[in-house]
Amino acid sequence: MNPNNTRVYRMSFASVYPHYLAKAEKKGRTKAEVDEIIFWLTGYNAETLQQHIDNKTDFENFFAQAQLNPNASKITGVICGYRVEDIEEKLMQQIRYLDKLIDELAKGKAMEKILRK
Repeated sequence: MNPNNTRVYRMSFASVYPHYLAKAEKKGRTKAEVDEIIFWLTGYNAETLQQHIDNKTDFENFFAQAQLNPNASKITGVICGYRVEDIEEKLMQQIRYLDKLIDELAKGKAMEKILRK
């Protein structure tokens, strides 16, 4: 595990979630769309997502307990200067998948395309 990534893995999902919402809402997208992306990627629902937020689950456990969507591997492109499909650390790749999907939402992409349908 890359020691530089450990800090990210220990961050609580709850601390980053408001940033996802702000990024989307600033571009006229909704909390419902952000949540739909999270549900699609992780297999969580409104109740389980809220539990992770309330419990301040860190990213490591947030993704360890998720049922990653089988189509997640179709998420490609560059986020934060990295090609998501080339990231070798599985957990970092999963975090970047979520970043990439939120980024696509904020850029106005259609939900159908974001959810790789």
